[in-house]
Amino acid sequence: MEKAASALVNVLESYRGRDRMIRTLCYSCQLLGGAITQRHGEAQPCGRSLLIVASQLSHCRTVLRLFDDLSMLAYSLQYGLGNQEKDFLIRWISVLGNVFDQLYYPCEHMAWAADAGVIHIKSDTWWTASTALWGLSLMVGIIRSLRTLIKLRRSKGKHSKDDPPRSRGELKFQMRSELLSIISCFSDLVNAVHWMPPGFLWGGCSPTWLVGLMGTISSIIGIYQTAVGGSSAGV
Repeated sequence: MEKAASALVNVLESYRGRDRMIRTLCYSCQLLGGAITQRHGEAQPCGRSLLIVASQLSHCRTVLRLFDDLSMLAYSLQYGLGNQEKDFLIRWISVLGNVFDQLYYPCEHMAWAADAGVIHIKSDTWWTASTALWGLSLMVGIIRSLRTLIKLRRSKGKHSKDDPPRSRGELKFQMRSELLSIISCFSDLVNAVHWMPPGFLWGGCSPTWLVGLMGTISSIIGIYQTAVGGSSAGV
């Protein structure tokens, strides 16, 4: 019990760890609140309260992302053109994903500033732009993970002088990590399309509980991958 509490404190003391916990709680409240209000009506106080909590936590994450531009820029500059990547496709889709991620933040900041009354413009266009960039980044993440997964399957029992042999357990771990990344990105992509303007695929059509479910799945995968040292993408 003491070790578990200590591990939780360590997670909450880091920015990324706290963000993942807030994200998970936000979508969980949305899932439960959406399910309750759909079953018992919007006047149900418990369901309405959970949705209010989810909305406030989402707003909290939006404000905290005002400070993410520089860390994203530092990562993009460090990755550069991906010269360290051996696979041409993975290299260029990763660069493209970094561009989408970098552009996402200023678009969201503009939308937030417009809603807060800091600047006097309509926020709809900027929200749509940020959501579209997020969706494109998720699609790139799915393609990258699929490509990596295919390469890992082909590399079973094979290795070169520059690529030392990996144990069966290590390959299974890497393949599982990429599969989880695909599930995570796809879950978020379902929500990204929902938040696009009505008329674009299923934009605006997903019930609240489904949005919460997709976000919860993605968030739990993100926490798991952080715990085991994997990677995930998700806003």
